[in-house]
Amino acid sequence: MHAESRENLLLLGDVFGRPGRNALAAVLAEIVQQNQVSLVIANAENAAGGKGVTPEVADDLLALGVDVLTSGNHIWKYKEIRRYLEEQPRLLRPANYPEGAPGRGSGVFQSRRGTPVGVINLEGQLFMSPLTNPFKQAEREIENLRGRCRFIVVDFHAEATSEKRALGFYLDGRVAAVVGTHTHVQTADAQILPGGTGYITDLGMTGASSESVIGVRKEQAIERFLTHMPASFQAASGKLEVQGALIAIDSHSGRCLEISARRWPA
Repeated sequence: MHAESRENLLLLGDVFGRPGRNALAAVLAEIVQQNQVSLVIANAENAAGGKGVTPEVADDLLALGVDVLTSGNHIWKYKEIRRYLEEQPRLLRPANYPEGAPGRGSGVFQSRRGTPVGVINLEGQLFMSPLTNPFKQAEREIENLRGRCRFIVVDFHAEATSEKRALGFYLDGRVAAVVGTHTHVQTADAQILPGGTGYITDLGMTGASSESVIGVRKEQAIERFLTHMPASFQAASGKLEVQGALIAIDSHSGRCLEISARRWPA
């Protein structure tokens, strides 16, 4: 393989509130430089206060060096994001929302090496909203991107490990990578599937991960489980960490060459 055909991608788990944004501000540029990253994709659906994303927060993440923002079921929390989704193609919402939903669920983005990379954002059905079948929607999005990019990366924002694994195998050989988001817990199953698709069930999260319950102050989470009373959660403080995966893709064949789950202290 020629070195010029290798694209190093950085896929980041859910950025959780201000702690997550601070973590990226502290170390993202260094991660990109040290690993010769040509495209950064980060899930931003929890980037504003731990739930949802605002236009201002999305702009901040893009200014920090994130190239593409994906999202999930919390994308609609702030009403002003609807117009932003129409105007900013670098923020995706899950493609399997019904027709008429603002924004787009896929796009083609130029890497720092000039390679057109397709990105698809999907949301799961198990234990989540009853959306259009993500497996069928993935096929439609792949067809739509055909001929416009060298390879495709999928962010599958889903709850169930089984659904994520099944989609990985379903798309194996047709996309370069399928990565899971949403659970905020990084999994230990990064691998290259038989057809050449890189896969990991969940990228983890970016924020205060070690002393929190998926980014939330642990005391608040415990109280919620003890009492079942509704409460407004707050992002936890403490040691910050950037979690995600480094993925190397051969842009000629579209096959994954390497995938590894990574954690960087911030």
